[in-house]
Amino acid sequence: MLKATLRSFLAHKGRLVLSALAVLLSVAFVAGSLIFSDTVSRTFDRLFASTSADVTVTPREDLESSVPTGAVQTLPASLTERLTGVEGVESAHPDVEVENITVVDSDNESVGPTTGAPTLAVDWYEDERSVVELTSGRTPRGDGEVVLDADTADAKDVEIGDTLSVQAQPGTFRVQVVGIATFTTTNPGAALVFLEPEVAAAKLLGSPDRATSISIDAAEGVSDAELKRGVTAALGTGPYDVKTADEQAETAAEELGGFLDVIKYVMLGFAGIAVLVGIFLIVNTFSMLIAQRTRELGLLRAIGADRRQVRRSVLTEAVLLGLVGSTLGLAAGIGLAFGLIRLMSAFGMNLKTTEMVIGWATPVTAYVVGVGVTFVAAYLPARRAAAVSPMAALADAEIAGVGRPLRTRAVVGGVVGALGVAALVGCVVASETSSAASLLGLGVVLTLIATVIAGPLLVRPVIRVLGAAFPALFGSVGRMSQRNALRNPRRTGATAAALMVGLALVGGMSVASASMSRSFDEQIDKTLGADFVIQNANFMPFSQEVTERVRATEGVGLVVRQRFAPLAVRLPDGERIETTAAGYDDRVDDVARVTYASGNTAAALADGSIAMDAGFAGDHDVRVGSTIPVEFPGGRRTELTVAALTDMEGGEGFGMQGGLFLGIAAVERFVPGGQDSALYVNAADGTSADELRGRLETALDPYPQVQVRDQADYKDLVHDQIAVLLYLVYALLGLAIIIAVLGVVNTLALSVVERTREIGLLRAIGLARRQLRRMIRLESVVIAVFGAVLGLALGLVWGLCVQQVLALQGMTALAIPWGTIVAVVIGSALVGIAAALLPALRASRMNVLEAIAHE
Repeated sequence: MLKATLRSFLAHKGRLVLSALAVLLSVAFVAGSLIFSDTVSRTFDRLFASTSADVTVTPREDLESSVPTGAVQTLPASLTERLTGVEGVESAHPDVEVENITVVDSDNESVGPTTGAPTLAVDWYEDERSVVELTSGRTPRGDGEVVLDADTADAKDVEIGDTLSVQAQPGTFRVQVVGIATFTTTNPGAALVFLEPEVAAAKLLGSPDRATSISIDAAEGVSDAELKRGVTAALGTGPYDVKTADEQAETAAEELGGFLDVIKYVMLGFAGIAVLVGIFLIVNTFSMLIAQRTRELGLLRAIGADRRQVRRSVLTEAVLLGLVGSTLGLAAGIGLAFGLIRLMSAFGMNLKTTEMVIGWATPVTAYVVGVGVTFVAAYLPARRAAAVSPMAALADAEIAGVGRPLRTRAVVGGVVGALGVAALVGCVVASETSSAASLLGLGVVLTLIATVIAGPLLVRPVIRVLGAAFPALFGSVGRMSQRNALRNPRRTGATAAALMVGLALVGGMSVASASMSRSFDEQIDKTLGADFVIQNANFMPFSQEVTERVRATEGVGLVVRQRFAPLAVRLPDGERIETTAAGYDDRVDDVARVTYASGNTAAALADGSIAMDAGFAGDHDVRVGSTIPVEFPGGRRTELTVAALTDMEGGEGFGMQGGLFLGIAAVERFVPGGQDSALYVNAADGTSADELRGRLETALDPYPQVQVRDQADYKDLVHDQIAVLLYLVYALLGLAIIIAVLGVVNTLALSVVERTREIGLLRAIGLARRQLRRMIRLESVVIAVFGAVLGLALGLVWGLCVQQVLALQGMTALAIPWGTIVAVVIGSALVGIAAALLPALRASRMNVLEAIAHE
């Protein structure tokens, strides 16, 4: 049996190659994502470990915030003298490093990365742990001199002697480039500007007596842990964090981990789609091969092979296919990781392909995925093969029993579908976002499974409708193509299912994204009353100079500042919640339309007051007049009175969780050194919006990071952000289509082999080669469009349910992108034509007499 299995596998290797491609794609994305993330993690672990001091002292961050405030946490530089005397300390020095800066050249063009990486201003301090070394020019001396990293200098055409402007929190200052430094380690993609240490403290922190951290080196024979204990004892109960080199590296790695997780999960998402769609392809391939080998399998049974041996034979072929596909996929995954590393280098993160990490878990995972997918996909066809009777050796017929599986499918598909519909209905009627989202996920999974199971039941009624025009348009060729697609509903359903999965995903996400875009448009129309909003392109805060420039611009009538503050509130129900509040100037009602359940803007912005979202307040027993303890960064504490409750249609007002906002004076008092995040600007009487926009853009020309946006710009910004998610879905769709095309090609190719004698007879009675090719193309088109119709119908239902979940968050508008749906259906027909090219060409080249004699 083993010898027969190997011979059979080698005899059919051409038919299995497309299935192997599906396995290859699945494994490639899994292996590539693991290799890439392991390489980046290892590289940065070495970077952080080699550049961290033995012990580092930093200001304690009491509150974490996802929204930047612009404030730089500092500590007294004088601590260095106290720590130098601690037993076990070899040396200590203060550090200055800030990233809330912008560097521009003489043409007012930003000198910094465009990939989202920060621009860092750092004090120049050389030791064995420096990330750079001076390769040309000299070190900065005194006021007005800087050293620039070589990667930024090359990318922005900056040379020694050029003049730059550094826009920092205390103010803008001009500097001259006197040196170029090259990275000695991996360049993480940031732009680095180095200043003389005392100048860095004065210019970046506003005082030469401040620092952002203190680096401490241990004396010989003193461990980092011992040094940390001594430093901690010397600092007492001050608001400082003390970390060893390992702890500092671990913290930095955790911050990097979020970025790596995004890439890893995107890659694994592609792998998941490839696995799911590949399963359909493999199931179909093995089912057809077994149907074509009915006589062979029956003969094996007749000469003594039992059912278990036949089943084992088919599964062995699947394992061999999985091994081949996994091996090729692992190699492709290494190539994919290599490409990703080179791509990251193009974006400024200079990873080295020679340091690629392939851990033992990568090949193990690759083979588990590849072999596991093929084994699971081939199990049902293997059971069907084991059921072949020895009498089948006497007839050249497909395995009997088509009716019974369809009846079973009807029952199982109906039950699963009913459960899925019930979950989706529960999602629609749910009043809590968490429960609605859970029911949505359950409903999506169950309805997808139900559609896959019951898909063959829909083949005959749907394809009769889709192909109804074929006889009238293409005559007998059109009629035969339609009947060929109807001949084996299970096969047609399985072939179309691969395309259905991808299109269901894109249909659902298209409805969700279109609904989100329209909801945001309506929300912007309702709430934004300002003529213009001034913001940084990356939403980072900007310096006070920008605010002053805007106020001084001719034609500006009203400027309302927005500034954020991380805080923690202790609520009446005993819960402590860390969130972010927004601070606003008076007259915010003139630039924004706020609806209140209780109170008003004047009360909310009054000294000692705060506003809160009404829904959040109700959940935590807060009422107007309630006094709540509030903690701000740096241990600053106060009590604020809830003076207003907002009602923003399910949203949480201006802030983050809780919709908290208050007067900007309180934010300035409790978060000193913060910066404005946005300016809401109205034109003065007699000045048109177009005139004011031109003047604002001219006034802000020295600040290329700042953008002037009106309502239309704001809508475009939101649309672009939503489009990023949609582009990812389209990329997943593209992968699904690639594998679906392989499935259609495989099905048609095997079908041509299966119908060799039939094709020969058709050619013998007068069917032209062109007509034969057309018949196969039409069959492919109707199968592809059938998959598209099922997928889009399922996706529209999912999209409607997603919109109901979004409605619980205030995004109540529903939009269905009919243009996208029509384009997808047309595209599916083109996919069908493309998939049929090779099988149709092969069929048309058959020798008629050999085809008639084929068995």
